[in-house]
Amino acid sequence: SKFKQIEQQLTEKKAHREKSIPEIEKSIKLVRHLMQKKEEGDSAITRYNLADIVYAKAEVDCSQGIVNLWLGADVMLEYTYEEALELLTAKESKAKQDLEDVTEDLSFTRNQIITCEVNISRVYNWDVRRKRASAAGSN
Repeated sequence: SKFKQIEQQLTEKKAHREKSIPEIEKSIKLVRHLMQKKEEGDSAITRYNLADIVYAKAEVDCSQGIVNLWLGADVMLEYTYEEALELLTAKESKAKQDLEDVTEDLSFTRNQIITCEVNISRVYNWDVRRKRASAAGSN
């Protein structure tokens, strides 16, 4: 039924949101770490992924105050730490609000599915009783 399709779409959307929020939080934490290193005048040493199981060690110069953010759809942009933090924080709050909205919509859809199934059963039972009464009356 249509409600089942909507429920499936909302479930997928919820799973996507639940997956993206921790990634955004991790990015915010990383930008704050880079900001702290910049204030201390240090550089950050990290490992980054070259391939599936191949990592390389790198020293990141934090003094420039610039970070590149992957925005998706093959788009990466350069931001200052402050701009990146502002963008990621806005993205995080929007993702959390979307998750809350999707959860409410999913709950509403599930309630509608239950209501429809109960009503279908009632109509079916009413029809069965009507046919029995009609058959008993003709005998």
